[in-house]
Amino acid sequence: MKEFPINIKPFGQRAVLVEWPNEVNESILNDILRFVDCFQQLGLPGWEMSIAYNSLTMVSAMEDIDFDLIAEQIKACHNEDGSQQLSKERYLWKIPVCYDAEFGLDLNETAQTLALSVDELIVQHTSFQYTVFGIGFLPGFMYLGGLPSKLEIPRRKEPRLHVARGSVGLAGKQTGIYPQDSPGGWNIIGSSPIPIFNPASEKPCFVSVGDKIQFTQISRAEYDLKRIEAEVGILRPEKHKLDA
Repeated sequence: MKEFPINIKPFGQRAVLVEWPNEVNESILNDILRFVDCFQQLGLPGWEMSIAYNSLTMVSAMEDIDFDLIAEQIKACHNEDGSQQLSKERYLWKIPVCYDAEFGLDLNETAQTLALSVDELIVQHTSFQYTVFGIGFLPGFMYLGGLPSKLEIPRRKEPRLHVARGSVGLAGKQTGIYPQDSPGGWNIIGSSPIPIFNPASEKPCFVSVGDKIQFTQISRAEYDLKRIEAEVGILRPEKHKLDA
């Protein structure tokens, strides 16, 4: 974990912000995940950790912290050998998407802006595996890295007041799925029947930071069937274990 320098900052009375170099880099993400493994092995109770693209927010639920002491423990973990395997298994999730015109509210306009046909846009969108760099903004909202440059497009000039749960969109260098109904300014190109966030589940969001997502195209009939399966609780997303 010595490959990347870190910056450690106090973040209120009970939190610490640890920053890695300011770039979207899967090697940095792996470095953060290894650091989390190391810190958790210290057995310190009450710590919650939230990973972003190049930072880690560490919050103590127990009491106010001794920043200098925690900073030394953080440095010690960072200086550990970074060649160890990550302890948590990671998965590739295949997420079905229907790119039907009813769901792809911005599909045609997005294709025109990108100088692609609709079919070419769909092929591009489904041909890549996207890394989950963070989960936030909304519960279950995945920040995905790895969007091909051909699909980079600005956010909508006028955000919508309502974007339906399951909507799949493009914005800047990112693609993602709205896990619940919300306002939003992304360019909507389809919809997935997979419930990304379910507060009634033991693990409300089945995806973890470090996992990968690949979208697969389905027909409207397949979408309707999978939506019914999701409503009765029998739909299970396809997953494949990633090599460590």
